[in-house]
Amino acid sequence: MLDLRKLRYFLMVAEELHFGRAALRLHLAQPPLTRQISALEAELGFKLFDRTSRTVALTAQGRAFLPYARGVLEQVELAHVIAGKLAAGTAGQLALGYVSSIALSDLFSQAIQAFAQRFPDVQLTLVECASGSLGAQVADGRLDIGLSRLLPQNDHVQALSLGEERLVAAVSSDSPLAEQATVSLAQLCAYPVILFPADYGSGLNQTVEQLYRQHGVPLRAGPTGRQITSIIALVAAGQGVALVPACTQSLMNKGVTYRPLVEVDACARLLVLTPTERPSALVDAFLSVIGEASLLRKPQ
Repeated sequence: MLDLRKLRYFLMVAEELHFGRAALRLHLAQPPLTRQISALEAELGFKLFDRTSRTVALTAQGRAFLPYARGVLEQVELAHVIAGKLAAGTAGQLALGYVSSIALSDLFSQAIQAFAQRFPDVQLTLVECASGSLGAQVADGRLDIGLSRLLPQNDHVQALSLGEERLVAAVSSDSPLAEQATVSLAQLCAYPVILFPADYGSGLNQTVEQLYRQHGVPLRAGPTGRQITSIIALVAAGQGVALVPACTQSLMNKGVTYRPLVEVDACARLLVLTPTERPSALVDAFLSVIGEASLLRKPQ
């Protein structure tokens, strides 16, 4: 294996084309430098320099070898830089899971953009998941971090709150409800509610069901959709109403009108899930970035 030190010596002599000046820059006496170059030539099996008492010039083989030697040393330097970034938590890979409704929020897009700008050497993998599976995937290491609306039922995962988002009613534009400035749960109870499937483990489902229950309003279950976009499409088709985070209003589907809810407690929480033990430096870095846009705290 080639000695990196000898390669550095070769590059310095090739740059100066003078052993004395190269030795001075290397803080080395000239005879040891000459011996190291001779040893490198013996290892390579060809001469690197044509030397006389007055001149030093690269041989044809030396000129051909020069870019490869330079490339090796540049890669070594890059490896040192990346190693330092890995140790500092500013490089590597981060797998982020999220539920479909959160992907529509400004917080999500702002955090992803800010993280990518601040940590360009991190490969960020984004995985859309059901809320019910996010906790398990963070616990077993398939995901490093998760953005969810459902508290995990796993001792190996902790949840921090990113705050709450108001819920709005998505109604068909043909519905009388679309003519009103606001709507109430009492008015919505006349319509079937479009939810995620029961086996989806949706945090939004849990929030909506709890809201109806707390206000003593019966919930008529309607058809289901596995994506927030399919739920809104079902509303447009007149199949019922949906209670969705306010960020969903960015889906400007024809035939759907969004109306604020009268109930002040009609909110959906937004949680970030991380491993309870030994979170990585990159997880801490992402928490720092997303925490700048929201107040991280333990949910009650």
